[in-house]
Amino acid sequence: MLLAHISDPHVTTADRKAYRLVDTAAAFARSIDALRALDPPPDAVILTGDLAYEGQQEEYEVVARELARLPMPVFAIPGNHDRRAPFRALLVPRFCPSEDPAFLHFAVELGDVLLIGLDTLAEAHEGGELCSARLAWLENKLNAARGRPVVLALHHPPFATGIPFMDKIALRDCGPLEALVRAHGGVERILCGHVHRSVTTVWAGTLTTIAPATAHQVSLVLNPKSPSAFTLEPPALLLHLRLSRGAWVTHLVPVGDWPGPYRFAEYASG
Repeated sequence: MLLAHISDPHVTTADRKAYRLVDTAAAFARSIDALRALDPPPDAVILTGDLAYEGQQEEYEVVARELARLPMPVFAIPGNHDRRAPFRALLVPRFCPSEDPAFLHFAVELGDVLLIGLDTLAEAHEGGELCSARLAWLENKLNAARGRPVVLALHHPPFATGIPFMDKIALRDCGPLEALVRAHGGVERILCGHVHRSVTTVWAGTLTTIAPATAHQVSLVLNPKSPSAFTLEPPALLLHLRLSRGAWVTHLVPVGDWPGPYRFAEYASG
């Protein structure tokens, strides 16, 4: 199975730039073009939150129009820049098959794998949270999927990245989530967004990966005295390939136009 992973497009309307500098709508369109050009095409795409810049209906109209250009199944969960009401109005059920009236989470079968998208949005603050209702929903889904492989997607990472200003707004109180993941034993990957950088660690005994953003990236700032900042490093997406028996490999794919490919046989000498 080949699962494409994009995150944090922060899409604005076409006549506006994010932070007065970044044309996120155009960048998102280029990421959709990149997904369409992949050979072979992914079996599915997961988008781990912050679809919109300010959570406005007009922004989700742009998102929905771009996602509709993809021929494969596409699934999305909200991030801290999103708002549930317009997200639900424009993206459910086609891109978020949620049946919960309160939260935007889902569980879908992708071949042998169960993909669970978990809503960690707390509309009162930037950090993520999982209330008792969301944890109970997840526990039910994991119990029903015991014995089969699971990929869990959420916006806010449940681990510290070492980037201080992002760690302050990560997922709060991760203990109950960690207990559920460890108890299931078959969560093969956890996929996150939020940090606008490619970051990987092992958490709850499971390989956990943050996707870079499709537009601006967060600056790699490891000094706690440094201010928060963003950079216009190349945008990228991730490709998660499941080979066999839960063996996953992840490829980082920069989004943009690059010279090549050049055949080694044609350039081996001279």
